[in-house]
Amino acid sequence: MKYLLVLVVVLVAVHIWRKNRREALEEEARQRPPAPRPVPAPVAMVACRHCGTHLPRADAVEGTLGLYCSAEHHRLNEPAPR
Repeated sequence: MKYLLVLVVVLVAVHIWRKNRREALEEEARQRPPAPRPVPAPVAMVACRHCGTHLPRADAVEGTLGLYCSAEHHRLNEPAPR
């Protein structure tokens, strides 16, 4: 009978220990700062054929002779259509 009582006390102690450990881990997870946001991929940069300004490839105006930073520079540098 005393072994049964010792077993019950040990099981209760293990249960309490595991419960407190789980709560401590959850609290630590709540206090941990969020993961940093991923860094965006690099963007290809190109130079304007007219003024040399560097700009993202997606923002460039494409002409027959090259890439330009604006429609105005495209108009100034490209030959007029015939």
